Amino acid sequence: MFSKILIANRGEIACRVMQTASQMGIKTVAVYSDADAASRHVAMADEAVHIGPAPVGESYLKGDVIIAAALKTGAQAIHPGYGFLSENPDFVEAVEAAGLTFIGPSAKAIRAMGLKDAAKALMVKAGVPVVPGYHGENQDAAFLKEQADEIGYPVLIKARAGGGGKGMRLVEKPADFASALESAAREGKSAFGDAAVLVEKFITSPRHIEVQVFGDSHGNVVHLFERDCSLQRRHQKVIEEAPAPGMNEEVRDAMTSAAVKAAQAIDYVGAGTIEFIVDGSGDLRADGFWFMEMNTRLQVEHPVTEAITGQDLVAAQLLVASGETLPFKQEDLSITGHAFEARLYAEDVPAGFLPATGHIAHLAFSDMARNDSGVRSGDDITPYYDPMIAKVITHAPNRTEALSRLNAALGETHVAGTVTNLSFLQALATHEGFKKGEVNTGLIADEIDQLTVPASLTDEVVAIAALAALKVNPQKDGWRLWGEASHAVSLRYSDEVLDRKIIISNAGAVRLTMPDGTPCIALDNVTPTQGGFSFLMEKHKRSMRVITFHRGNETLVSVHFNGNTFEFTRPDPLSGRGDDKLSASAVIAPMTGVVRLVNVSENSKVKAGERVIVIEAMKMEMALEAPRDGIVSAISCKVGQAVESGSILLQLEEDE
Repeated sequence: MFSKILIANRGEIACRVMQTASQMGIKTVAVYSDADAASRHVAMADEAVHIGPAPVGESYLKGDVIIAAALKTGAQAIHPGYGFLSENPDFVEAVEAAGLTFIGPSAKAIRAMGLKDAAKALMVKAGVPVVPGYHGENQDAAFLKEQADEIGYPVLIKARAGGGGKGMRLVEKPADFASALESAAREGKSAFGDAAVLVEKFITSPRHIEVQVFGDSHGNVVHLFERDCSLQRRHQKVIEEAPAPGMNEEVRDAMTSAAVKAAQAIDYVGAGTIEFIVDGSGDLRADGFWFMEMNTRLQVEHPVTEAITGQDLVAAQLLVASGETLPFKQEDLSITGHAFEARLYAEDVPAGFLPATGHIAHLAFSDMARNDSGVRSGDDITPYYDPMIAKVITHAPNRTEALSRLNAALGETHVAGTVTNLSFLQALATHEGFKKGEVNTGLIADEIDQLTVPASLTDEVVAIAALAALKVNPQKDGWRLWGEASHAVSLRYSDEVLDRKIIISNAGAVRLTMPDGTPCIALDNVTPTQGGFSFLMEKHKRSMRVITFHRGNETLVSVHFNGNTFEFTRPDPLSGRGDDKLSASAVIAPMTGVVRLVNVSENSKVKAGERVIVIEAMKMEMALEAPRDGIVSAISCKVGQAVESGSILLQLEEDE
């Protein structure tokens, strides 16, 4: 067994690997960029080595620098985590050439499954069912269009070297094929250095079910059952579960047998996942699933498999990489209970799941869940990396209880300082169809309006936010010789400015009114607590978690109540800040990113809704459209330029 390993990654997965390594008595070495110098994974490691500037191409993708760090610190092996270099066969060979062990599969196995077209050809030979489509070398746009027409719409264009939903476009009609192909190829080139794509038939009621496989260097290959990852947005997973709802033993046997057969076909060693697209239009069938791809690494969602099998997959990775046999045989493995994992992200869901940046002023998790996280209170979410904050995992004897626990755990999770998808995850956990196990990859897109209804702002929340913003203690600050203590306050919530008055008549008695005295709500026995306030409302005791912090000259108040988070800003009266509504004569960057395409020129005419600029952030593209008809009067960006959120990229004038 190794005595010291280097983790060639960051964030949640680096922390996860370090946790198990520490339990096994293995020393760990972290690597970090300029942006991660004070990060959690650096603090957890026994040693840490700086590897470069924040951009991944200058740090976490610098294989030679990472190998040098391992040699310098005396590490014997490198764990790649997921993403970055985890599925780069050239890196694997370089690691081994340096006399180190790569904790993962061989370069040969990664190459066999790294290109989706070659992998599917291999699976056909191995007798594993594959989705109908074109997986060849001809990348001529007109030829690919012909193949799509022959396959029949809808089709899915997929970067052949892709993963994580990147370089993937759904095309529902022939007229959209050319632009979708261009975008998928460009995103594939940016994310993976490969613009080649494949074209497949899109299954209209698809489910995404995958099988965890594990092999060792002694010829043993087992499966650890299936996971359902059908809840996706833009082809990226949101909530995963194990086992798959509606699974029967006949289908499970067929699917897991196919997965083991796929791993055996490439002499696979280590943890891997065989992903299948499944016909979800009715009951699951043994002839209703097809090989989609193999991920030759540990998956983000591996904790749900750990929960139902009781196995530590990272520990198994370390044992297998050191040359030992698998610590479990197929007959040792069984399913116990049900597990869910929800991915908590810093992202703006109503704005189209845009990644968000920000300072995490406060982060608190529920004790009823396993919370895998790479960030802490006080950390920053930067534009350089995936905006994941944590994975919230629950396990229970059955699916209903596990989902109920997930919803409760999400309700007790509080993030202040940045926009998150927390409310969206709770909406999914309580969605009636999902609760019944009615899942498919289109559920989120079909139900997006229902899933993004904002929580109602209530007067009691405003009252507590006002007290926190004013730094008033109702138990001490209400006494007056004559009259009542009255405080005026102005709070911004979303796009609305709330002008209110807080009146304290005696200890703990608080009234919220409009500026003219019109009553809003009365609270009794309002008492500061550790981390918030408790109060009586209509003789019922309630409590709210409250965090107050500062951003520039503004005071921000984050109130957590009934599972929802409400964030208020108390504007600086001297800042002169006006209305933030965007002009209808400009295209504004909705996020920090890099310009990948400028589709117009100055003085050209555009129509409302026409795609004018494409920007990329965290390897995901977003097309920006003209807000109205007009003439382009100015373009303030160019391809390759980094732009900040809120920057004016293009301006329009009336077409006279």
